[in-house]
Amino acid sequence: MNYAFELDARKNWAKDVYAGYKSTKLRGPLRSAIRLHDSLAASLPTQAPIALITARDCDLTRHGAAEPQGQAITVSGRVVDEDGRAVSDSLVEIWQCNAAGRYAHEKDDHDAPLDPNFSGWGKCLTDSDGRYRFKTIKPGAYPWGNHENAWRPAHIHFSLFGNVYAQRLITQMYFPDDPLFPFDPIFNSVPDAAARQRMISQFSMDETIPGTSLGFTFDIVLRGRTATPTGM
Repeated sequence: MNYAFELDARKNWAKDVYAGYKSTKLRGPLRSAIRLHDSLAASLPTQAPIALITARDCDLTRHGAAEPQGQAITVSGRVVDEDGRAVSDSLVEIWQCNAAGRYAHEKDDHDAPLDPNFSGWGKCLTDSDGRYRFKTIKPGAYPWGNHENAWRPAHIHFSLFGNVYAQRLITQMYFPDDPLFPFDPIFNSVPDAAARQRMISQFSMDETIPGTSLGFTFDIVLRGRTATPTGM
């Protein structure tokens, strides 16, 4: 099952304890957050050296001897701060399972097949307008051990750094009209329905590459009232 990997991958992410999502009881914070002094937060490193990121890192389909299995997709969008200003040179990392619903990770022992041509991990920097773009494979749904007959909707994990350390965000991007939304306690641990919608990408014909990949857009807001919710 994928449950062990889910626990490992999201360690210390839980914003609070949510009864429907069992493992938050083990790692959801029980005390209030401590606010960092603004000068201290601004002094902490947030960006990766540009030399460590190459053009291949944003294309998850180019790291094997052949094309990976599954539906190729592009995922793109803008990263902005709470005032709507573009966040440039922000490190954006993604990770996901393959089209069969299995992660390339030693703790994922789900019996779905691994894809030798898909590692499921990528990174890029946003441009001057806060834009990012990845080419990847649409992930599959998979079972996990939270409760009887539990399945995770298709999703991609995102990790982002803003202009200061306090703008760090880890979230999950979902796909439109997934029938598993009503049954997923991680998705529903975000209490506000409008906020949950900010975690769902939008299909975009404009971002679709003819004969190659379907396109989805996913804009991300760091902090503020309209912030993209933290994915647990």
